[in-house]
Amino acid sequence: MNMKKYTVETVVDEENTALAVGSGDMEVFATPMMIALMENAAAACIADELGEENTSVGTMISVSHVSATPMGMKVKATAELVGIEGRKYDFKVIAEDERGLIGEGTHSRVSVNREKFYNKTYQK
Repeated sequence: MNMKKYTVETVVDEENTALAVGSGDMEVFATPMMIALMENAAAACIADELGEENTSVGTMISVSHVSATPMGMKVKATAELVGIEGRKYDFKVIAEDERGLIGEGTHSRVSVNREKFYNKTYQK
């Protein structure tokens, strides 16, 4: 299997700061938003392999957030597929702003059938 990478970008604005999402009281890129960007990169990395009837869901993430990013600065997250075991996909994830590394860690996703997952989730 060819291991692959996928990168997504955003810009820090009023809506994705720690103050806005409630993870702190500073106007800097929020840790939960960094994690969401990393998950987005990982999901996009394998989306074309899953087919329309399937998707992936995050099952584990372990990351450090080592540097603050001010409003107006670009942030990019890259997910590198490092392993596949059955329906489980493992990634190395990093986030960088225009000055360098801001976060890194590992993330796992599992392939699921959309309809079965939805039905299981919303059963009474």
